[in-house]
Amino acid sequence: MSLNRYRLRHKANAGDKAAQRTARLLEQPDRLISLILLGNNFVNILASAIATVIALRLMGEAGIAVATGLLTLVILLFAEVTPKTFATRRAEQLGFFAARIYSPLLVITWPLLVCINWISSRMLRLFGVTEQKEEDEHLSSEELRTVLNETAGMVPQRHRDMLLNILDLGTVSVSDIMVPRNEIVGIDLDAPWEDLLKQITESPHSRLVVYRENIDQVVGVIWLRKMLDALRSGNITREYLESVTREPYFIPDGTTLTVQLLNFQRQQRRVGLVVDEYGDIQGLLTLEDILEEIVGEFDTDPQVSPAEIRPQDDGSFLVDASAGVRALNKTFDWSLPSEGPKTLNGIVLEHFENFPEEGASFRFEERTITVLAVANNRVTQVRIDGLPVDNENAAASG
Repeated sequence: MSLNRYRLRHKANAGDKAAQRTARLLEQPDRLISLILLGNNFVNILASAIATVIALRLMGEAGIAVATGLLTLVILLFAEVTPKTFATRRAEQLGFFAARIYSPLLVITWPLLVCINWISSRMLRLFGVTEQKEEDEHLSSEELRTVLNETAGMVPQRHRDMLLNILDLGTVSVSDIMVPRNEIVGIDLDAPWEDLLKQITESPHSRLVVYRENIDQVVGVIWLRKMLDALRSGNITREYLESVTREPYFIPDGTTLTVQLLNFQRQQRRVGLVVDEYGDIQGLLTLEDILEEIVGEFDTDPQVSPAEIRPQDDGSFLVDASAGVRALNKTFDWSLPSEGPKTLNGIVLEHFENFPEEGASFRFEERTITVLAVANNRVTQVRIDGLPVDNENAAASG
């Protein structure tokens, strides 16, 4: 019963005969326990009877008390506590050995065990206890998270973090990590041709959203690498640009990342526009955004902070106010809920309940946040102190 069931199942699947024999026994734990208790109680009762007979012959009736005390001590030390503690510490070694003995005994005593279990189940029904189904051994998401956290030393920290991030995908929606609507980079088909051509040739992005007049009149998404030949030959035209634009792919804003990752695969897409219940575009999501939630930012340094969060020499952080709650939680070890503001700008506005002036500051999650820049009706950059308030006081007192 102390065996690691997952290691046992792994060995059994790998063809280990001892593990397979043991696993078959554990498939019927009620009968296995009945067999063990049957043998255990038979030996204990037999020992008690023998000790009583010997004590009566040697010491008379007074020997019964002496035999009871001595036998209790002997059974506890040599038949219960010591061997069972030893067995739990050598569970696999002794378990595989015991399975060789239990397997034939289970066959020999099968009729007796069936009878005992039947009588026991009928007695339990008298007390209103009904037979329960076999316990489900499948792990929940939180239980699996606990198992992963306990694998320190066996699984590299980086791999463990990735597995935990995969578990988190089901609790995060696309709106939590999307590029907000006001930050979507796109090209307007109705703009002057010279401006369009310059934007295409100088764009740092591999794909651009194509629209007319504004983002709500989206035409689709264009992949710039498909236009390289046309750009080299100088045959690119407005009509050609529109012909290579792929129709847009829309994502409901409540979709979880787990579902959307599968949808991207099923639809053979890499980018989509997130829309609300009214069909209004809220942001843009790419396959890379989801992958970064698993493996972290695509950077040569795996410990680097998100691009919008930049550590400073004095220990503080310069943060773009467009930084999402998810990035803030990971960087500063916060536990901000996803139901509230989605960005740092939203957090600042929620605190001041108005547009703050540059230089305004407030305390949040034991840190000081200072507004550095405000433009176009939103906070654009803030500074976050490097140490929580309590840690700063401790450092000062030290």
